[in-house]
Amino acid sequence: MRKPLFPLSLRSDRALRCIVVLTGSLTLNACTTILTHLPGVYTVDVQQGNMIDQSMVDQLRPNMTKRQVLYIMGSPMLTDYFHQNRWDFIYSAQLDGEDRQQKRISLFFQNDLVVGIQGDFRPSQNQVTKPAPETTIDVPKRDLEKTLWETIRGWFGYDGIENSPKTEKTPKPASANTDSPV
Repeated sequence: MRKPLFPLSLRSDRALRCIVVLTGSLTLNACTTILTHLPGVYTVDVQQGNMIDQSMVDQLRPNMTKRQVLYIMGSPMLTDYFHQNRWDFIYSAQLDGEDRQQKRISLFFQNDLVVGIQGDFRPSQNQVTKPAPETTIDVPKRDLEKTLWETIRGWFGYDGIENSPKTEKTPKPASANTDSPV
């Protein structure tokens, strides 16, 4: 039987295993932090949930119906079957490989009317009106003398315009119809 190169007892074998596991876990953890902060490495922006901002929350008022809340906030991220009078809106974002940021707001209803708001946002005390971003533009009617096909044919000399002046067709009077049986 051969002698081992490094005689280890049972205690030192455990210590060696702990050192190997600890070193391995530290190096794996270091790889992820190094790889996420390398210059030029593209990281995907991960956004999940309902986009929530303060202007949306400022429009919420007590005694609003669920339908009005749906119009302002959109559909809730979580609707609990056991707590149907509570809607949870959660927004989570991890931009540019940074730490994940999460914002949430919970709305409480009683008889389908808002009675409470809880979470990271607080509605303002002032009445907020959201200006409409739409604008109306009057576009003048285009006067086209020729169709596109006529214009293209005109480039090649086949404009279809005769030298004689155009005559307008006049409809025949109804009394001149000789095909009708009398």
